[in-house]
Amino acid sequence: MEIIYLRIKENIFTILFIIFTFGLLFYSNSNIEAVRKGLNLFFNGVFPSLFPFFIASDLLSHTSLIPLMSNKLNKLMRPLFNVPGIGAFPFIMGLISGYPTGAKIVTDFRKQNLISREEGERLLAFTNNSGPMFIIGTVGTYFFLNKSIGILLLITHILGTITVGLVFRFWKKNKNRNIILENPTTIEFSNLGELLGNSIKNSLITISIIGGFIIIFSVIVSILFQSKLLSIIPNTWLQGIIIGLIELTNGIQFISSIIQRSLTLNIIISSFLIGFGGLSVLLQVFSITTQSDLSIKSYFWGKLLHGIISSIYTYIFLLLFPILNFRNIKRQSKN
Repeated sequence: MEIIYLRIKENIFTILFIIFTFGLLFYSNSNIEAVRKGLNLFFNGVFPSLFPFFIASDLLSHTSLIPLMSNKLNKLMRPLFNVPGIGAFPFIMGLISGYPTGAKIVTDFRKQNLISREEGERLLAFTNNSGPMFIIGTVGTYFFLNKSIGILLLITHILGTITVGLVFRFWKKNKNRNIILENPTTIEFSNLGELLGNSIKNSLITISIIGGFIIIFSVIVSILFQSKLLSIIPNTWLQGIIIGLIELTNGIQFISSIIQRSLTLNIIISSFLIGFGGLSVLLQVFSITTQSDLSIKSYFWGKLLHGIISSIYTYIFLLLFPILNFRNIKRQSKN
């Protein structure tokens, strides 16, 4: 038995890829529809919301903004999060644009040697977050049919990521460098076209990788549904959590559709999933961080902690403010 276990362990990815290939063949019709949905999500949601921010963040890195933030915000970021002032840039951009903008900026900083490895890993733990467009628009307005739920989830999401940053200031020993960046900008009219072209090219490469992950994981979720593997799990809530741990959007959509009088549990679980991000986002970030020497461990533990803390904050808000006792609008509209 031990020999069989070792062989399975050694060939686990081979086995999984074979199962995936057979799943593609057996459920080809539903998989085609899953690809269409993944493409629709990518081109109508992810691409327009992330692509401009990728270009903007790349162009801003050639201006005096980053040196300015480094010099002015160091007194704030260093005592709070044990990172240099430029850490505010991926934190703000990550909150505005969503996954995986924060991770991309942190990785770029590390590749340019603007931060130490330890500082980069601390930043990874709390700067790569879900954006307001997804939380308020997709989750709140579209899934839960209530914008207020989206606002609540955004507030607890931000509080959660700040808390994680405070905790991870103790990540590894201090090997920090007080880098003082010069103010002169490197972007001029003479090289504007070249820099813009490079920004577009680099952003297209990154966004295409993200799109590929979205499509692949949409197919994986489709196979799990069609093969009835999820039916083995008797608890509906657990099914939704598993789906969300695999792919965030499908998981929250499933959780939001579970009908009960009060949406408290739906919202708390959604808060955890948004904070954690799921396997799809984790692999997206991993594909970016492998371009540097940053470890993915701090990101994984940071996002797991983020999910737990955000869900606790959400529970506290729902407990302290009775006005937030949301009812299931979908169920009421059916009755």
